[in-house]
Amino acid sequence: MINQLITKIKETGAPIVVGLDPMLKFVPEHITKRAYAELGETLEGAGEAVWQYNKTIVDNIYDVVPAVKPQIAMYEQFGIPGLAAFKKTVDYCKQKGLVVIGDIKRGDIGSTSEAYAVGHLGRVRVGSNSYYGFDEDFATVNPYLGSDGVNPFIKVCKEEKKGLFILVKTSNPSSGEFQDRLVKAQAAEQDAGQGGLPDRPLYEIVGEQVARWGEEHMGDSYSYIGAVVGATYPEMGRILRKIMPKNYILVPGYGAQGGKGKDLVHFFNEDGLGAIVNSSRGIIAAYQQEKYASFGPEHFGEASREAVLDMRKDIADALNSR
Repeated sequence: MINQLITKIKETGAPIVVGLDPMLKFVPEHITKRAYAELGETLEGAGEAVWQYNKTIVDNIYDVVPAVKPQIAMYEQFGIPGLAAFKKTVDYCKQKGLVVIGDIKRGDIGSTSEAYAVGHLGRVRVGSNSYYGFDEDFATVNPYLGSDGVNPFIKVCKEEKKGLFILVKTSNPSSGEFQDRLVKAQAAEQDAGQGGLPDRPLYEIVGEQVARWGEEHMGDSYSYIGAVVGATYPEMGRILRKIMPKNYILVPGYGAQGGKGKDLVHFFNEDGLGAIVNSSRGIIAAYQQEKYASFGPEHFGEASREAVLDMRKDIADALNSR
């Protein structure tokens, strides 16, 4: 699947993933009114509104981006109807030729981790049959529980030729409370005669482990085991790019969270590949921004497309000027 993602990035010239993170405050009134008229002001009505909102956005961007990233919490809040909208969104995006990154951030162990992996990336056995659950192409994974939590996902990825993005350094302001904590050299390093090594931040240690997982699970030129590194920390991105040269980096934090094209240069390799940048509300709610207000709520999908094209130019200009 990493090979397919890279091919799509090259075809579109857009190392961009659109975060399909719908909240009802983003959905134009004409959509919610129609959904509520049909199904009432219910969870079912909300699920229908979210689905119709997503569909219009996808119809306007599918040919100019390689991938989308639905965040499952935005659907889970509406219960079973929300999860139905999530599944319809995943299926529709794949029909349109988009790579789907399921932003699920799962992190558990044993049979629980196996069930998460099967449910989102693999096939579940039902008697003599097997079925895909949500069937995303990639999933995001929290590595805090160690390899016991990650290995079940890697196993399913090998079977299904899919991929992962493992959290390494996230874009939120409080990420440093744990991720930046300095860690002493491990006993194995001391035993190897490397005593006196300086303390290092935890995110570097996690990045090194992701690189090791990646080396064992390669596509043609990049691993199908990738990393999440926030755009809001460009200097850390520079360090992690060196630590993980063959791991694709999913970069959240562009736009609404403050990241700009010039902040992204160090996330890419010299081949212009190696990173894919996420923007969520900066694209899906573009019509609510002053810059795109002229489109109006009735043409919110067209505003989203224009925001994608502006983002593509911003990133291209930054990469060309380095």
